[in-house]
Amino acid sequence: MVMRKIVHIDEEKCNGCGLCIPSCHEGAIQIINGKAKLVADNLCDGLGNCLGECPQDAIQIIEREADEFDEEAVQLRLEQLKQTTSNQHIGSCPGSRPQFFGGCPGSRTQSFTQETTSEKVNINSELRQWPVQLHLVPVNAPYFQNADLLVAADCVPIAYANFHQELLKEKAVAIACPKLDNTAPYVNKLTEIIKYNNIKSITIARMEVPCCGGLSMLVKKAIEQSGVDVPVKEKIIGVRGNILR
Repeated sequence: MVMRKIVHIDEEKCNGCGLCIPSCHEGAIQIINGKAKLVADNLCDGLGNCLGECPQDAIQIIEREADEFDEEAVQLRLEQLKQTTSNQHIGSCPGSRPQFFGGCPGSRTQSFTQETTSEKVNINSELRQWPVQLHLVPVNAPYFQNADLLVAADCVPIAYANFHQELLKEKAVAIACPKLDNTAPYVNKLTEIIKYNNIKSITIARMEVPCCGGLSMLVKKAIEQSGVDVPVKEKIIGVRGNILR
């Protein structure tokens, strides 16, 4: 062990939003029991790329005794994350994901009533592609070419009743959950989609809960990495199903 700079996460301040995870390119941070935690000392390079993403100011760089940074361990960790992501979608229950509930405001239980109507309305789907999950969509899929792209959080189509007519219509789509998904590969994949498909515009549709803000971070980082100037709009959906912004 050596005395060096390393990330420290204050669990009392952390709300488990997960915004720090996409910024850690070494895969050193993981949400465990609703809190962001450093998986292993040797995975953290101490540069602090994750600091600016924490809305709770729960992350800082300290100096303490720790294992030396190990690039080989990082590569192994990233491969493990990649394999875990693959296994979640191949040979396992399609609806299963690891649960990281505990401190996140987005997991707080709420009940409320909505205005309802007895009239049955048939609505046509505006979906023009398959698959839709960001882990699964091919970078070179023809439906991305010259497209307006919708990047939506998983919960948005459930919460927002007019999702198909107002958000999805005439767009290619990729959905993701910035809290529960392994988001490590997302920035690079979005970067390639933007870079090689002449994307005309991007609409981000996310929920109001703090952890969903990670989706906006992912898109913005991907645009920056791609070097392509793409117009971006953001739609924030409230948990009661209304557009807040």
